[in-house]
Amino acid sequence: MLKNDFPKNFFWGTATASYQIEGADLEDGKGPSIWTEFTHKPGNIKNDENGDVACDHYHRFEEDIEMMKELGVNAYRFSLSWPRIFPNGRRKTNQKGVDFYDRLIDELLAKNITPFVTLYHWDLPLKIQQDINGWESRDIVNYFADYAAFAFEKFGDRVKYWITLNEPFCSSHISYFFGEHAPGLNDPKKSFQVAHHLLLAHGESVNRFRKIVKDGKVGLTNVSTWIEKADDSVSDEAVALANQFTNDWFYLPPAKGKYPDELWKFLESLKLSPDVKSGDMEIINNPIDFWGVNYYTRQRIEKNPDSFFGYDVAEPVLETTEMDWEIYPEGLTEFLKMAYHRYNKKPIYITENGMADIDTPVEGKIHDNRRIDYIDKHIKATRDAIKDDVDIRGYFLWSFMDNFEWAKGYSKRFGLVYIDYKNDQKRIPKDSFYYFRDFLKEKV
Repeated sequence: MLKNDFPKNFFWGTATASYQIEGADLEDGKGPSIWTEFTHKPGNIKNDENGDVACDHYHRFEEDIEMMKELGVNAYRFSLSWPRIFPNGRRKTNQKGVDFYDRLIDELLAKNITPFVTLYHWDLPLKIQQDINGWESRDIVNYFADYAAFAFEKFGDRVKYWITLNEPFCSSHISYFFGEHAPGLNDPKKSFQVAHHLLLAHGESVNRFRKIVKDGKVGLTNVSTWIEKADDSVSDEAVALANQFTNDWFYLPPAKGKYPDELWKFLESLKLSPDVKSGDMEIINNPIDFWGVNYYTRQRIEKNPDSFFGYDVAEPVLETTEMDWEIYPEGLTEFLKMAYHRYNKKPIYITENGMADIDTPVEGKIHDNRRIDYIDKHIKATRDAIKDDVDIRGYFLWSFMDNFEWAKGYSKRFGLVYIDYKNDQKRIPKDSFYYFRDFLKEKV
């Protein structure tokens, strides 16, 4: 397989998120986020770790961008920290935070790396959570849209690719239904209301975008999981419900202006459906320019009458990553084909794809052959979807470097670059870094 198998204007990049890499969590005027509070409560995070320092990217971004240049990528996806720009979430800006992103963007452009900017990758300003219960309140829609408009006005002269939200599935259901992420609640009613407010904030920020950035593109990045039945005892209806919960709930409203029928009826029967006001779906349905697909694995559904939805995710039967996720590149091809035709044939960027592994240094080197194999197979899976006429325009590896993996702390390593957290966050390129570099230089 060669880079030449892909379109000439294809974006090859890596991806990160602010709280996971920046560190300097309360430095230079930055306000706390819900993750600042959540990680400092014992028991929430593996080994009680936090993102106070993380990869120290805030102080070392120039070094990191120089490594990206060596890697040979032509794009980099990162997120803005809302509380670094607005310490209390709104009104007063933090100039030092704005200056940081100005320097970051300018440095990327100086190295001929195109910035793809995500507005929200889960680090909600804590003050908004304290004042209005965060995403539970409809008021947050305008708070977010105001923040988005500021970012568009400030950085839109140089940033032409924008993503409103990263994986609203996680910031609603993982945070409010399963309770594993900040703010750590277990309330399905709130979870679906939060999901609606997230999509409403997305739609309203697209409105603002069209008025401010005339020559840019805006999209939404979603959890994107291929769903299959584990055995023949599982009904087609159960698979459809699983797909609607994981995928359709966040893809269909922006694409078609409606929530998936079967899941909506299921929620109504339990009095869990969100409050949707007149005009909401039209706002959510504001046309976007592209989809961001975050693909890691498939889910096999097995019957369980005692579970909430009547099904469970079956145990893996294939080789897994350190996250215990099955390695199933064929699912990427199938998902891309399904999503392209199901959700309005919009251009697609694979905004995250990668794997966590053990990555133990041996004499100062990290021989991550499993990751190399994973990347190779998923790039081929992407190529296969393109051959089937799916309009795919970019592939972003998760992640450029090891980072704070949310509830897992620093125990899971996804990076092409190893971070030695016990030795001043020293950066060590892994074998996968050199593999991807050689692929981009057409040496593979």
